[in-house]
Amino acid sequence: MTLEQVEASCLEWLKDFEATDSAHDISHILRVVEAAKLLCIEEGANIDVVLPAAYLHDCVTLPKNHPDNHKSSTMAADKAIRLLENLEGYDKRLLSQVHHAIQTHSYSANLKAETLEAKVLQDADRLDGLGAIGVSRCMAVAGKLGNKIYQMHDPFCELRNADSKVSAVDHFYEKLFKTATTMQTQAGRAEAKKRVEFMQGFLAQLGLEIGVIFTKE
Repeated sequence: MTLEQVEASCLEWLKDFEATDSAHDISHILRVVEAAKLLCIEEGANIDVVLPAAYLHDCVTLPKNHPDNHKSSTMAADKAIRLLENLEGYDKRLLSQVHHAIQTHSYSANLKAETLEAKVLQDADRLDGLGAIGVSRCMAVAGKLGNKIYQMHDPFCELRNADSKVSAVDHFYEKLFKTATTMQTQAGRAEAKKRVEFMQGFLAQLGLEIGVIFTKE
C-alpha cells in the first residue's frame, strides 16, 4: 500500500470529523500532518507509522474542560487501530507503533514517548500550540470557555501562579511555554524556539498596549 493510498483512506475517515473546538478542527490535524512529515525527513523516522498516526491522532477528542480529557489520546489510539486493522494492504505489524505514537502525543495524558515516531508526532502536535497559530488557538479556546484574554492584575504571572481557567495569557505560562521545553527531537526544539520568540514578542506588544511591562524570563 502506498503512502498516497494511506493518506486518501485517512482523509476519507476524517471527512465527517466533528471538532470539539476550533483549536482541534480538521485544519489542526492537517497542520500536524505537515509538521510531522517535515520532522520525519529531518529525524529519519518511519513515515509509514507517523503519517497515519498524525492523521488520526485526534480522531477522538474531548472538550478541554471534560473530566476525562486526559483519556482522549488513548481513545483516539484505540479507534485508529480499529480503522487501520480493516485497511487492506496496510502493514499490520506497525499497528502497535501507531497506537503508541497516538497514545503518548497528548500533554495532558502525561505518557512517555518511547519511539522516534512517537517523539516526532508529539513534537508536531505540540508545535501547533506555539507561534502565531498557538496564540490564535489559545484565544479561541479561552473565548469558548468564557475566560478572559488576560488578568488585569499581574497579567504576566510574575507574582502569582498561572491559571488557565482565568485567562488565555495564563495558559501561555501554565502550559504552552512548558510544552516548548518538552520537545524530543532536534528539529522540534529548533522550531519551538522560533515560535516561542514570536509569542514573547506578542506578549511584549500586549504589555505596551495595556500599560504593563513584559519581562522575558
